[in-house]
Amino acid sequence: MTRNAPRSCPVCGGKLALTRLSCPDCETELSGVFESCDFCALDAEDREMLRVFLRSRGNMKELERHLGVSYPTARSRFDRLLARAGIEAEPENGDRIELLEALSRGDIDVGEALNRLD
Repeated sequence: MTRNAPRSCPVCGGKLALTRLSCPDCETELSGVFESCDFCALDAEDREMLRVFLRSRGNMKELERHLGVSYPTARSRFDRLLARAGIEAEPENGDRIELLEALSRGDIDVGEALNRLD
């Protein structure tokens, strides 16, 4: 069973350095300071979401269909994925997301949504 490597020190919170690699087949070990992968610390669900997004060439509608959620929810989850990967996402107004979700569920119509945006 493999686990995701922690990204920060459990004692001081500093960024951990990747200093050892090993081969499970021949038991060779390499020591040094190696560049770590930003995506390696993502959990399996986040990596799958990233795979779907890349496979669909960045099409958020495909991601929405894969997740089985509304577009605003898919966008929100993707923004959280970007934050976990260390990529800053544009912060979105939470009220606007809720408004779009209400619109996608049919709770309000387009006219009402436009009125609330003003």
